Amino acid sequence: MSKKRKGMSPLLLLFLSLLVIVCGVLYTGYSYMKEKYAGSAVAYSHNAIRNLREDDFEYKIAKSFYNDEEWESIRNNTISFEPQESEEPISEDGIEIKHITGSTYEGYIMLVHNPEDVFVAVNPNMDNGMPAPDLMDYVKRNNAIGGINAGGFQDAGGMGNGGLAWGIVIHEGELISGRMDEYLPVIGIDSNNKLLCVDTTARQALDWGIKEAVTFGPVFISNYQVVFEDGDGDYPVLNPRTGIGQRGDGTFLLLTVDGRGPSSFGALYPDIVEIFQENDAYMAANLDGGNSTAMIYKGEYVNNTVSMYNSRNLPTVFLVKGDK
Repeated sequence: MSKKRKGMSPLLLLFLSLLVIVCGVLYTGYSYMKEKYAGSAVAYSHNAIRNLREDDFEYKIAKSFYNDEEWESIRNNTISFEPQESEEPISEDGIEIKHITGSTYEGYIMLVHNPEDVFVAVNPNMDNGMPAPDLMDYVKRNNAIGGINAGGFQDAGGMGNGGLAWGIVIHEGELISGRMDEYLPVIGIDSNNKLLCVDTTARQALDWGIKEAVTFGPVFISNYQVVFEDGDGDYPVLNPRTGIGQRGDGTFLLLTVDGRGPSSFGALYPDIVEIFQENDAYMAANLDGGNSTAMIYKGEYVNNTVSMYNSRNLPTVFLVKGDK
């Protein structure tokens, strides 16, 4: 007569089941805490740490993910964090796109090595109040390989449709929006494909041979010298940013920095100045940022726009020529 096999006792089975549940809960909790305080959303994590009280339960947990020096730097907001670029930039058709990060932001810089490939496109219904195209529309209409947003527009209540440009807009050597003698920041390209960033009038810009220009600011760098001064604009506020610069060899630098999100709170003006300096810009200026910040390359949005609908309607954009 065969013996009956003894199965696992109900008590042991219950114990093992409870052990698995407890381990699962602990692991889930650990993973949650690590992502919250030492995860991929660096800006969010550091901000959360600075808001912890020493008697908080999570204080000791969060501190365990760092050494003492790192912890004090984060808590005191003195962490040294130089802008970093990706080691393997995308490169095709003379274009490179680099991913950059700082202590409060991440973004992208597009290097266009042939200066002849960068041009300005404008709203075909400029200043008649009709909605302007969005960045993707501009790219498709102009058979461009990529681009970024450019100048400002009237945006009462945050509901602007890009139909009414702000300031000076020069297109194909003619003033199409703004007044001749109004003194404003001008970001323009001349007939030699050189970038000019300066506070001036439309009349003077046209006399200098500027063929395309938009208005925004402040101007950051002129002839390799930082001309931005504390107090110019809203620099103390972290925001999405867009900027344009040029190297001495003609390479255009098109920059977008994400903001208002958990992985990127945004950048200050000095951050943008530093990025342009790191990329050897001899000219550089701020463009419209915030909800307008957008970059497209090869039919796709490169950055994370603030709006879930991607680009806003824009009066002007800087584009990069596509297939010839």
